[in-house]
Amino acid sequence: MSDFWRLFFSIIIALPLTFLTLPAHSSPILITQITAGDFLELGVDKMRRGDYQEAIKNLNQAMPTAVNYALKKDLAVAYSDRCLAHLQLQDYHQAIADCTQAINFAPDNFEAYLNRGVAYYRQGDYSAAIVDHNRAVTLKPSDFRAYYNRGLARAGDGKDSEAILDFNLALTQIPRISSLLLADIYNDRGLAHFVLQDIQAAMLDFNLAIRLNANDYRAYFNRGCACGRNGDDFGAVRDFSQVIRLNPSNAQAYVNRGVAQYRLGYHLGAIADLQKASEYYGQQGKKVAYEKTLDLLKNLRQQISSVTEVALF
Repeated sequence: MSDFWRLFFSIIIALPLTFLTLPAHSSPILITQITAGDFLELGVDKMRRGDYQEAIKNLNQAMPTAVNYALKKDLAVAYSDRCLAHLQLQDYHQAIADCTQAINFAPDNFEAYLNRGVAYYRQGDYSAAIVDHNRAVTLKPSDFRAYYNRGLARAGDGKDSEAILDFNLALTQIPRISSLLLADIYNDRGLAHFVLQDIQAAMLDFNLAIRLNANDYRAYFNRGCACGRNGDDFGAVRDFSQVIRLNPSNAQAYVNRGVAQYRLGYHLGAIADLQKASEYYGQQGKKVAYEKTLDLLKNLRQQISSVTEVALF
């Protein structure tokens, strides 16, 4: 295989599905008037329903302009909940500001540290995210979310060995009935093993993730990458085909399956996959990936211009 192909067949791992955050569950509170607690509860209910804009409006109404000391912990809950709504709307700057305010009112507010850590992570500030999750772990050492989120932040910061330790701790704390969450943790631990080039451990974790959640394309994608790294191109084709079945517009899965087919000698199948990938990249506005895929197609066609071959797919 040419160096050109080796360079392109880089592993593009699937991102973690989501950080684990939950709105604070609180009883109605009285701030400056009787309806303030009702607005807080209504805001939390709107978040549960996914109506984050309305949640913010209700939480705004739950916050009085004048605050006395006795109500600081209640306001901390409101700010922490509004932070979560901003997180869902990807307004990370405002989410950080709200969580910081919540922490100012109640320095022991676990949810505020957890959510601010997520906001820092999504801004790419992994060090700040780790600091907040350290505090969350101190406040609630039995809550698996703090370990899991810190593990993701450490992985983002290139500290994969430490991330694995956190994922292990999360696995000891998570309820066994949470099969989908367990699958996420195994998948993310597998990615950390993969980055550390422990492919055997990565494969074991991806297998567990798939066993727990057979409809999560990310685990198949990652296992396909691990198969490719191990030289198991048949396994790679199998897993990337499953990704495409579950997520038909996944252009990178077409590219990776195309590369695996090329290495197996199925050139026409490789061309078909790369053509499909270029179409999706074009539709998705991913110009660089689109141009790279066209370069691959050109290179492949040049190599097989005088060869006729039956494709696998």
